[in-house]
Amino acid sequence: MSTEVNIPRLDLNTYVNGTAAERKQFSDDIGKAFNETGFVTITNHGLSKELIDKLYAQVKALFALPDSVKSSYEIPELAGQRGYTGKGKETAKGFKTPDLKEFWQIGQTVTDNPALKAEYPKNLVVKELPEFNTTTLEVYSKLEAAGKQLLRAIAVYLGLDEHYFDDKVHNGNSILRTLHYFPIEDPDSVPADAVRAGAHEDINLITLLIGASADGLELLTRDDKWFPVKAHGEDLVVNVGDMLQRLTNNKLKSTTHRVVNPPRELMKNSRYSVPFFLHPVSDMDLTSLPSTVDAAHPKLYTDITAGEYLDERLREIGLKK
Repeated sequence: MSTEVNIPRLDLNTYVNGTAAERKQFSDDIGKAFNETGFVTITNHGLSKELIDKLYAQVKALFALPDSVKSSYEIPELAGQRGYTGKGKETAKGFKTPDLKEFWQIGQTVTDNPALKAEYPKNLVVKELPEFNTTTLEVYSKLEAAGKQLLRAIAVYLGLDEHYFDDKVHNGNSILRTLHYFPIEDPDSVPADAVRAGAHEDINLITLLIGASADGLELLTRDDKWFPVKAHGEDLVVNVGDMLQRLTNNKLKSTTHRVVNPPRELMKNSRYSVPFFLHPVSDMDLTSLPSTVDAAHPKLYTDITAGEYLDERLREIGLKK
């Protein structure tokens, strides 16, 4: 993509089913990219074009529902973690103007741990769109499976046991978010500093993004320049979140990124995207790994659990009071 910005296109199948040499190369490549830019694109991730097309059709149908219907699925005490979150509710950390978006979130379905199941709120079912419910749960399952394989490759890069993350993300507090950057007919009607998604870092371990219906995603490079991130066809865009950055004492980078507004004449068009935020269970210890701390790399973060950190960040972005 650029000699300065390392966003390699990697084939997940070479890690899952490859030779020992291919698996090591994949691990080295994703680790290097996550160290340098925090972003990769992934092919052969387990989601077919047909499933992705079906997903986006359902997402568009959801956000086309009347506001009165969508708002009936908004439950403030869930802090945006399930169901609908309306316009003007989420603000990027450090910003005062809310993002120009609305979204719907689907969470973990626990089947083998009654105590943990009781901790998570239930997913809300869209009565008007039965296929939305089944499609998003299928996508959730496939992205979670792909994410677990990616974390295995990352564990190897970090010199950990390949399965280091397995029990930490099994039944993790992961979220599938369907996003609608709604049309603005009159750009002068919104604050001058209002953008589709303000510059931010993700909270979780890694994020897997299923494309988008339009351009706009940009990352901030090490020399403080914004660089557009584009995926081929049905590729996933995968980036490091703050939890993985904390765990690795900044060895892996949670890179600042944003979704910019299109040219004024295109503001009247919607933009849709579907990220999957891979979270661990809430009691995962995010204390920096001993192997990432030395005289040249002193420990940068206080000790905290994933649940404590998530709670802190949800308050910072205005979803939790």
